[in-house]
Amino acid sequence: MSSNPVCIHDFEKHAKDILPKAVYDYYSSGADEQQTLKDNVAAFSRWQLCPRVLRDVSHMDLSVTILGQRISMPICVSATAMQRMAHPEGEVATVKACRSQGTGMMLSTWATSSIEQVADAAPSAVRWLQLYIYKDRMLTKSLVRRAEKAGYQGIFLTVDTPYLGKRLADVRNKFKLPPHLRMANFKSLDLAFSRKDYGEDSGLAVYTANAIDPTIKWQDIDWLRQLTKLPIVLKGILRADDAREAVKHGIVGILVSNHGARQLDCVPATGEEGVHKVLEILKEEFRLALALAGCRNVSEVDHSLVKRSPWATSRI
Repeated sequence: MSSNPVCIHDFEKHAKDILPKAVYDYYSSGADEQQTLKDNVAAFSRWQLCPRVLRDVSHMDLSVTILGQRISMPICVSATAMQRMAHPEGEVATVKACRSQGTGMMLSTWATSSIEQVADAAPSAVRWLQLYIYKDRMLTKSLVRRAEKAGYQGIFLTVDTPYLGKRLADVRNKFKLPPHLRMANFKSLDLAFSRKDYGEDSGLAVYTANAIDPTIKWQDIDWLRQLTKLPIVLKGILRADDAREAVKHGIVGILVSNHGARQLDCVPATGEEGVHKVLEILKEEFRLALALAGCRNVSEVDHSLVKRSPWATSRI
């Protein structure tokens, strides 16, 4: 990197400078007109912090417990597919960085490093598997079994992708994996996203339509729970009634997510050295924000610390 990055925006700019256009567009773009992508960023500016003072924040504890695992901070790496498009080490570098920072990593089913490769690279890291339910249920079952055997500590089931969102940049780029890469968890060319020709559409949209089961419903959650004793989290919940239904089906947690604005548009907002540095920046930003808000640990954070903007108005 030509200059020392000091914030996440610096990393984003560097990525745009060095990645092939189709790869950068895949990582950075949202669905359709990208209204939700814009709102994901703008949503944070609609809230203001109301810090407490005189609280002795000389000693800080950022750690939290997730699915029974203690991690160093409430910041983890969510599933990002096909990371070797950005760096030859891909997901292996990411899990090593997560281990060094003491936080968790969710591995995408569509990773370019296999479940086993990532586990072998960092056996002591907190690892979860992000899962899609495939039309081939035996294939889905085998992914769960492999995660169990490799020591993953939970399953994050993506529930907002019966079909892939219309990502216009990917359509324009006719997005597909570079020829030297494949989705490493699969053997066949079709399932490994390794076909040469996907027509005029986004290759990933064609892949999803062919492979992922659009009939998935709540009864399938019960089927998945019967397959494994690992805790199951539903990724992609946005409605309170869906959250209540998840509890009825024995789900231990939900991940409130609009899929990075990459599925349905206009819904509400919610390299190893490089990854290490990004996590380090996020951790320090969180530590400083916590301290300046007058909190010594995460348990002291409550609703009184945030107000929707504008939170005070003049009556003069």
